[in-house]
Order: sequence, then structure tokens, then C-alpha cells
Amino acid sequence: PLETELFSQCIMSAVNDTKFNSAVFLLTGIPGQEDVYLWISIPFCLMYVISIVGNSVILFIIKTDPSLHEPMYIFLSMLAITDLGLLISTLPTILGIYLFNSREISLDACFAQLFFIHSFSLTESSMLLLMAFDRFVAICNPLRYASILTPTRIAKLGLVFVLRGVLLIFPVPFLLKRFQYCRANVLSHSYCLYQEVMKLACSNITVNSIYGLSVKLLTVGLDSLLIFLSYVMIIKTVLSVASPMECLRALNTCVSHLCAVLLFYIPDIGLSVIHRFGNILFANVCLLVPPMLNPIIFALHQAGLLHGAVPSSLDYVLDSQRDIKPFLDLTVLS
Repeated sequence: PLETELFSQCIMSAVNDTKFNSAVFLLTGIPGQEDVYLWISIPFCLMYVISIVGNSVILFIIKTDPSLHEPMYIFLSMLAITDLGLLISTLPTILGIYLFNSREISLDACFAQLFFIHSFSLTESSMLLLMAFDRFVAICNPLRYASILTPTRIAKLGLVFVLRGVLLIFPVPFLLKRFQYCRANVLSHSYCLYQEVMKLACSNITVNSIYGLSVKLLTVGLDSLLIFLSYVMIIKTVLSVASPMECLRALNTCVSHLCAVLLFYIPDIGLSVIHRFGNILFANVCLLVPPMLNPIIFALHQAGLLHGAVPSSLDYVLDSQRDIKPFLDLTVLS
């Protein structure tokens, strides 16, 4: 009887494994709040609408206003495209859960979603690094700004960093696809993440863990370090050549970028913590808030975008030249 029982357990385990591997993952909304999912969907829908419209307007203004075809605004348009990609990657599953209570996602669809989420996240980190480089050149080497950040060089930098994110994440779905998933198939978020799907495998995930950590350190970790060093150099340069008033004027050009950096890296750290403790609502907010607030912050702080939305941005260009001229004069004298 004991041998028969063990044999039947093995058969059932094999059947369950086979069934699971050809089946689906189950995404998670807010447990215990299923009756009010429709109401919960309202703020999420508003966040998506504001984010998509805001980033689309940023792209439209920059594209249609020739005076905004400058490195700073080109990098901003790259950031807006990245934010749109991240939003579109998560929209089907998050709204699917709260509008239609649709929790199932196939393995292939889950792998595709996590590929795009992680690729766009790495690309966004790269765009923030490029924007920091733009501010570094503009303040620390303003006379060579136009010769360093040429349109061709900007396009090459953007392409290199996009390829970096895509190529580093490209192996991830294949690393996950080779696993057998014999644990519970319930994910703790409303979208698929690499580290969470990986933990559902019943195989040895050491290689995957090392690869994921290495990619994180070589991309987001390195980008954040370079952004920090660029601002150290900016502050050092400004303090050495400018008066307090001119110092504030120069640093004021970095405010919107600093806000975008904080909006990206703080939620990114928050997602890592939440992944361990499982606050689903906060996890969704961490992913959706940066793409929603980025266009608002840049539009409010960059007067050129506001002028571009109505008439011309000629006044802004003239004002910017007047604001930065004393700082440029001091830089040349130094």
C-alpha cells in the first residue's frame, strides 16, 4: 500500500507539472477587495490617461517646435518614449484585473511582458544618465556644448543605450522558459517581474539570480553612480566660478532632471523592498507614478515646453541666454 501511494503521488506530481507548464500564471490584484475592483480601476485609468496624454503632448511639442530641437529636449523626448513603452507594457494586465477580473496570463505572454518591462526600465535609467551628461556638459564645458552634443552623437548614444537594455534582457525569457514550474502559479503583482517568476521554478535558479543581480549592478547601479558623480562635478564647477545668485541660476536648470532621477530610483528601490513584503497597491503606484509625473515636472519647470504648447518659445530662448550669460562669462574668465 505504501509503494502504491508513493507511486500515485509521483504520477500526480508529474501530471500537475505538465499541466502547469502548459497552463498560466495567475496575477494578483488587491486581495479581499474584489467587490470594489471597478472603483479601484478608476484612479488607475486616470493615471494611465494622464501619463499617456502628458508624454504624448511632450513629444508633439518637441517635434513641432524647431526651437526645441536641442540636446536637452531630444533627451527629454527619449525619456517620454521610454515612459510610454513602460505604460503600454503594464496596461493590459493591471486594467484587465481591475476592470474585468482577468487574472490569467499565459507563460509566453508573461515572459514577453517582463522582457518589455525590464527593457524599458533599463532604458529609462540610461536616458536619465544621458540627461545628466547633458547638464554636466552645459554647465562644466558650456563653450563646447554644441560641438560635443551634436545630433549625430545624440542619436548614437540613444541607440547604444537602447541596445544595451534590450540585449541584456533578451536572454531572460529563454532562461525562464527552460524551467519546470511546479510551485504555486500565483504571482504577487499585477504584472510579471523576472525575480518573481524565477522563484516559482522548481529548478536551481542560482545562475538566473547571479545574472539578474549582475545586470542590475551594471546598468541601474552604474548609471546611478555616474549620475551622482556628474552632479558632484557640476556643484564643484558652479561653486568655483559663480556668485550665489548665478549658482542658483545654473543649478535651477538641473531641478527637473533631479526630480526625474528621484522619481525613478526611489520607486525602483521601493519595488525591490515591496517584492519581499508584498504590498501590491504600492507596487503598482511605484511603477505608474514616475511616467505620470515626469511630463508634468518638465512642463512646469521648462518654460520652453509651456511656450511651445501655445505660441513660440522665442521669449524663453532669449530669457535662457540672459540667465546663463553671466555664468558663461565667469567660466571663460576662470
